[in-house]
Amino acid sequence: METPALSSPAAASPAMSSPKSTQTPDDAARDAQLREQARAFEAVFVGQMLKHAGLTEALTGGGGKFGGEAFASMLTEQYANELVEDGGFGLAEEIYQQLLEKDQSHGSGDAY
Repeated sequence: METPALSSPAAASPAMSSPKSTQTPDDAARDAQLREQARAFEAVFVGQMLKHAGLTEALTGGGGKFGGEAFASMLTEQYANELVEDGGFGLAEEIYQQLLEKDQSHGSGDAY
């Protein structure tokens, strides 16, 4: 089943910018890991916002019969992931920048 496309005000914003143009393969892998963690955090945050805004209840009709809440929860999670992939609210970029600063100031250990 295809989920309907969702648009976001931040969808027109540029993608997360790279911190430097000359990265080693290890730096590029670490950068990708930080970006993915930032996107994942924003997706969880957006999913919680959608849930508390009543999307899950609206999808189940408020009845919650026959496991509908579980399926509505998965659909809400998918909507959140799509919103983030389409630019989200810009939180992933801010989170990424903070993770990058912390990573650079503490070395590139796996503290996250």
